[in-house]
Amino acid sequence: MKLIAGLGNPGASYRGTRHNIGYEVIDLVARRHDVGFEAAPVDALQGKWRRDSEVVILMKALTFMNLSGGPISALARYYRIPVSDLIVVSDDVNLPLGRLRVRATGSEGGHNGLRSVAEALGTIEYARLRIGVGRGDARVDLADHVLSRFDPEEQSAVEAAVVKAADAVEMWVDRGTVDVMNVYNRVEESS
Repeated sequence: MKLIAGLGNPGASYRGTRHNIGYEVIDLVARRHDVGFEAAPVDALQGKWRRDSEVVILMKALTFMNLSGGPISALARYYRIPVSDLIVVSDDVNLPLGRLRVRATGSEGGHNGLRSVAEALGTIEYARLRIGVGRGDARVDLADHVLSRFDPEEQSAVEAAVVKAADAVEMWVDRGTVDVMNVYNRVEESS
């Protein structure tokens, strides 16, 4: 059994914001595999993607971003999923818009949701897929930036990043973190 957790904030007012791109990836994977969501035994929504003899849990915590580690850790314990079979999908303001970065371990890089996950799990040794949402205007408060919606001229890059990220988590299920890093961490060269 594996767990794919998308980070975001619950509620319609946050839909489409930079901080909710992790939710968007989970939603796309769910649509691709005809997975519906239901209440989880923790403060989250879960969907079960059945693949041959394996079950992959798709998860969206129903807490706010900064508290998402609790439900992720609790669901992993509930299903007895080891940290090695968990990947967390989140936004990253330190990456250019649309760029993906996959890591098997590492710091939270200033991301409060990832900090919450590390604290709740008691380790930084978990896979994470970060999706670049850009830093934006340095004069704008970072919290306001991540809670803002994408500009119209950013939409095509965001949609492409969500598709690539969904492809990456599907590959992670089959092939693991190292293979995904080798494919998706490469910087695409402009021609």
